[in-house]
Amino acid sequence: MFYDMKTKAFLGNIVIAILSALIAIIIYTNFFQDELKEVSQVEKQMPQSINQDSNQVSYQREPLKINGEIFDFTTAAEKSVHAVVHVTSKYNLENSSTGNSILDYLFGDGYSQQPSVSFGSGVIISEDGYIVTNYHVVEESDEIQVVLNDKRTFTTKLVGVDPGTDLALLKVESKSLPFISMGNSDELKIGEWVLAVGNPFNLTSTVTAGIVSAKARNINILRDQKYPIESYVQTDAAVNKGNSGGALVNMYGELIGINSAIISPSGSYSGYSFAIPINIVKKVVADIIKYGEVQRAVLGVSIFDVTGEVAKEFNLDKIEGVYVDGVTDDGAAKKSGIKRGDVILEINKVQVNSTAELTEQIGNFRPGELIYITIKRDNKKKQFEVILRNMQGNTKIVKSDEFFTILGASFENLDRNEKRRYGIENGIIISDLGSGALKNVGLKKGSVIIAIEGNSISTVDDFKRKLRDAGMGSTVEIEATYPGSRYIYVYHVELKPKK
Repeated sequence: MFYDMKTKAFLGNIVIAILSALIAIIIYTNFFQDELKEVSQVEKQMPQSINQDSNQVSYQREPLKINGEIFDFTTAAEKSVHAVVHVTSKYNLENSSTGNSILDYLFGDGYSQQPSVSFGSGVIISEDGYIVTNYHVVEESDEIQVVLNDKRTFTTKLVGVDPGTDLALLKVESKSLPFISMGNSDELKIGEWVLAVGNPFNLTSTVTAGIVSAKARNINILRDQKYPIESYVQTDAAVNKGNSGGALVNMYGELIGINSAIISPSGSYSGYSFAIPINIVKKVVADIIKYGEVQRAVLGVSIFDVTGEVAKEFNLDKIEGVYVDGVTDDGAAKKSGIKRGDVILEINKVQVNSTAELTEQIGNFRPGELIYITIKRDNKKKQFEVILRNMQGNTKIVKSDEFFTILGASFENLDRNEKRRYGIENGIIISDLGSGALKNVGLKKGSVIIAIEGNSISTVDDFKRKLRDAGMGSTVEIEATYPGSRYIYVYHVELKPKK
């Protein structure tokens, strides 16, 4: 009896072992074999190179994909590094009017031991040599040079500037240059990956990565400019001195901003950087190339953001839009029917929820252009057709050469030696003089204009801006002297077109 029970137990264990083996084979065949085949196929597709000295094995990696799209910084970097240049600006620091308070905020100046030289970055935007950088990088410069990523050096022409956006446009005489295609900054989303590319040390372009942490930031660093536009893209990509004027690109390698500023107590990167949206850059560049000056359109309103307190005070049903606190008598807004108490919600179907967003959108247009503005009045939406106006209150496009035609003169900047020889600190010289407003008031060829409306003049571009600010049809006070003279003469010049 004992023997029979022992035999049965032994046979039972054998049966169980056989069944377990069969189950293991079934599980292996159904669940693991396919995966092992995939691994084997991947290994066959991965060519290996073995370094006999280091015993390292390298594999050719497939790019990482998320939702079917390649997620790889290298593509964006390759498309952008060769189009970012090093900018060297030479100027007379003694006569510079640049305020130290602004330079504390703005980076990219990179002051060297020689006070007459500053550094920054720039971005090639066309194969025929147009380069965008920051105005503060080249402000009051006597000579500007750029060094490409392949070490070629060019002396550039300053095509034009726009202090109100802190942008400048340069031009080099060359063809088939590497350039970055422009994207659409309105399509940028918070949290999107971006690369900051700069060339601060005249070595090669450098790349850092981060995300868009905010849009339409106004950090009030252009407060001294007339009609400034501050609506920065804020990122956490690391940037430092010398990167000012460099490129901010998206994951597709498209240019979506020009790096312009940081806020830092130490002057070095401390977490956030700010870039000018590329849609603003497009408009500024197009205006400078076509007109020689930026055509600034204005809506003719005083505005502030809608907050919880504002919504409660004015009985608004939502915290949204921008509140219109007043309209100018001859402004575009009043002419179209917009009035105090309205809340602006959209510009051409683009939502605006801050003053920075509104000024950014208006900054994309020129005087005389038609836009559609959606407002809320008595908590009901209405849409208005608005024809934008210029800073003088009309719809005309103003070109700087129109002023020079009225004045009947041509002008040239004075270099440091000429200023020392003439005994003046700043000014521009009348290089040619024909019939016109200057000759009518007694000015002569060779006269040096040192101020307009009490504001000192350092460059021809500076003079252009002051004339534009004064406006067509106005009378301006011009201070001038003659080389070697100790006297300053005051002239009242009418900026009126010839009939």
